[in-house]
Amino acid sequence: MFTVNGSGTAIFFCILTMIGWGSWANTQKLAGKERWPFELFYWDYSVGVALAGFLFFITLGIAGSAGMPSFANLAGASAGALWRALGAGALFNLANILLVAAIDAAGMAVAFPVGIGLALVIGTAASYIETPKGNAAYLSAGVGLILLAMFVSAAAHRRLAQAEGASKRSGLLFAIVAGLLMGFFYPELMRSISPAFNSEPIRPGLLTPYTALFVFGLGVLASSIPFNGWFMRSRHSRMSDFWNARPGLHFPGILGGVIWMIALGLNVIASGVAGPAISYALGQGATLIAALWGVFVWHEFRHAPAGTNRLIFLMFASYAAGIILIGRAILV
Repeated sequence: MFTVNGSGTAIFFCILTMIGWGSWANTQKLAGKERWPFELFYWDYSVGVALAGFLFFITLGIAGSAGMPSFANLAGASAGALWRALGAGALFNLANILLVAAIDAAGMAVAFPVGIGLALVIGTAASYIETPKGNAAYLSAGVGLILLAMFVSAAAHRRLAQAEGASKRSGLLFAIVAGLLMGFFYPELMRSISPAFNSEPIRPGLLTPYTALFVFGLGVLASSIPFNGWFMRSRHSRMSDFWNARPGLHFPGILGGVIWMIALGLNVIASGVAGPAISYALGQGATLIAALWGVFVWHEFRHAPAGTNRLIFLMFASYAAGIILIGRAILV
């Protein structure tokens, strides 16, 4: 299987993760411009996630001489490891559906800093407790700055909510719940993967990153049936609308799922060098990317009261400084 061993490559993969995780939601915004409801968009997104997971499994999972080939690993995997990866996919999916609902109601510039900011803090802390790799002081300082950025984003949101009404407030609530749930999917996924997979033999019963990604994708797709089905019923959407839509409406969702899953794959690969906590924290700098899209491309704060721009600048500065410190934690 394919692995990396250099810190520079690992940081580069985490930066790509940051860009991918911060940009995939643009596909939802594009679908929304076509009046394609988010609950119908999400079926396509789930297919894209599962498809990319399968492609990882049959390509990088059998490339090179390190570790163990995907098919042999899947055949020898324990039920516990498979259930962990599957459950991580389901947990992520519930959180992500709530995040997509938050984006739909409140926009990227609000949903990402709050939801993903919470997920970053929870996921980073849980991952570091299990695998304490990297400089704890730099990591803690970086996470603290990102927490500051999250609170500043919430303050900017309150100004906007006063101008635009209740839908923004419901979006903030969705983002908070999504963040609380999403913080736990990454540590759960990493528990299914053999530790030090890039430098040590794969432990019996545990998964390679590529087997885990494949099973994770199946968990996302399968759990969409109850989770997204509930959202469809609550919004009175019909599957006939999904099946009868023109093909072009399905493309953004599939693309969004593929982008997100490629970013996750790169992040997991990088974790072999950086450690799960730092790898995840760097990847969740996606919030900064998403906020940039929301502010400068989608103009989500154009109706905000005077003075809001100062808060937005402080949010960007805090996030950027936090990400730099987290990246430094790998090198010290």
